[in-house]
Amino acid sequence: MERLKLVLQYFQSNSESISNGICIVLALVSVKLYTSFDFKCPCLPQYNKLYSLGVMIIPPIILFFLGVLINRHTGVMMDEWMRPVGNRSKNPAVVKYLFSAMIQRALLAPLVWLLVTLLDGKIFICAFSLSVDPALFSGLPNNTDLDVIIIMSKVPCKEDVIFRNSSFHKAVSRYVRCYSQAVGWSILLFLIVLGALGRLIKPCFDDHARFLQTRYWSNYLDVEQKLFDETCVLHARDFARKCVVQFFEDMREDTILRLSHPSVISHSLVEWRNEEEERLHGITKQEQMDKLLNKWYCSKPELDVTRIAHRPRTCVTWEDHKGKTLYTDL
Repeated sequence: MERLKLVLQYFQSNSESISNGICIVLALVSVKLYTSFDFKCPCLPQYNKLYSLGVMIIPPIILFFLGVLINRHTGVMMDEWMRPVGNRSKNPAVVKYLFSAMIQRALLAPLVWLLVTLLDGKIFICAFSLSVDPALFSGLPNNTDLDVIIIMSKVPCKEDVIFRNSSFHKAVSRYVRCYSQAVGWSILLFLIVLGALGRLIKPCFDDHARFLQTRYWSNYLDVEQKLFDETCVLHARDFARKCVVQFFEDMREDTILRLSHPSVISHSLVEWRNEEEERLHGITKQEQMDKLLNKWYCSKPELDVTRIAHRPRTCVTWEDHKGKTLYTDL
């Protein structure tokens, strides 16, 4: 249970971990789909290969685009690629890094599906039983008037009556399955070797400092987008609450309220109102918000936070009727 909690905490730590978790879940789903899929070969010469290759290729294509769709890097990459330059220049290396990360994660589930089908071998037998030379095996059913091509196309259908007292279909199926598993293990070995060589050779040719910069700014774009969305939600909630309260206040009839002198108003109420206005950032109309959102899209702020450290402050000086300074509020 503790290990499961640690795994869940890892996958919830950041967007990259969440993307990895989603891709792993999608790969497990692809395995579950294949095991629950009852594959039945048509056992017809003109349809065996077409149907088998369709089952072997079309689901990986669907899984690939599904992986692209649910990957957060896809949206961040497209936003960075399509946005106007504005006050912030584009970094092609960041877009390339996000594209590479998106493709790698999206290919996981299709590769799992392909490897599972090859190691299982049923689809491969259906597709390529016609390509086997029947002369290599004994026990070819010769008590029927069927053509050899038709007999070979019926090899995946072991329950067919022509193979009732013959082990021919078992020998052919075992032969083709060995080829299928050999191809599957070869692809798996190639991918592992390719990944290992990439890990070992890439640092020798790439600038590690540049890679760190690219990874940092790609993470920054993701975090910036999430913070912007969260801030928009908070701002929209405050704006909506203000509009609703204002609507009900307008519907209220005029009344006379007897309140205490302003000097005895609690400071908490004043601070609460000031905090509410600060969250709205002075935006009180729809046109202002639309203009602000358009400015964010067309000219995102430059990556320079030094102005925040030197933000000007408002100084309020209280004077008496003679112009003499009483005290100052910062």
